[in-house]
Amino acid sequence: MAKIAVFNQKGGVGKTTTTLNLAALLARRGADPLLMDLDPQGHLTGICSATVTASERSLYGFFAVGATLAGLIKRTESGLKIVPSHLDLARVETQFGKGPQVLNRLNQGIVKENLNTDRPILMDACPMLGVLSLNGVFAADRVLIPISADFLAIKGALQMERTLKALEQVLKKRVERRYVMTRYDSRRKMSWDIDRQLRDHFGSDVCETRIAENVSIAESPASNRDVFDHAPGSRGAQDYAALADELEFCGFLK
Repeated sequence: MAKIAVFNQKGGVGKTTTTLNLAALLARRGADPLLMDLDPQGHLTGICSATVTASERSLYGFFAVGATLAGLIKRTESGLKIVPSHLDLARVETQFGKGPQVLNRLNQGIVKENLNTDRPILMDACPMLGVLSLNGVFAADRVLIPISADFLAIKGALQMERTLKALEQVLKKRVERRYVMTRYDSRRKMSWDIDRQLRDHFGSDVCETRIAENVSIAESPASNRDVFDHAPGSRGAQDYAALADELEFCGFLK
């Protein structure tokens, strides 16, 4: 099944929220997704109440001491499964460099442990372009790129496109990707302008579904819940359900 890196080099675009809510909906549909938090800030880990005190019990343990990915999985109260992050993940780049073997380590671990045979994997990639984010992209079949509806959105999207094209030279294949607009406000002309520019630049790689600015989406992380647990009838829940439907229909999640 699909291995998806949710990645954007620009922060504050809804990367973690998108990862969590897509996984939550897939779980409700019986897919048993596995989350991986590749960001040393550990926001996804925190929302899932999966924080670990010992770094060896996090994804850092996989890189540093050879812990198995399966052995690091924690089950959340809502039933999701996650390989948690830890601040020590920030040390991976200085400890292990940027060689091909390091950049492929996560993919090799996933394959060796057959973690992807019957479940989708969603990776919340670190926004900095480095060993952690590259491990996510190298391990992924596809990349989902949230783009917030603000004035830096197009600049960030173009930067991501340049990054992916450069990586394609190394991977020897095109990285399948989808751009999804987040924090969209139809009352603002800027949101319409950004949507038009994205579609002009990236065409069918831009999702038809747009995630509207929504109080429930903003509030749910504070209660350590996904939007479907927090406010199942909200516009935010409806938007993420529509996004999952669209991505499933085009085969992006399979």
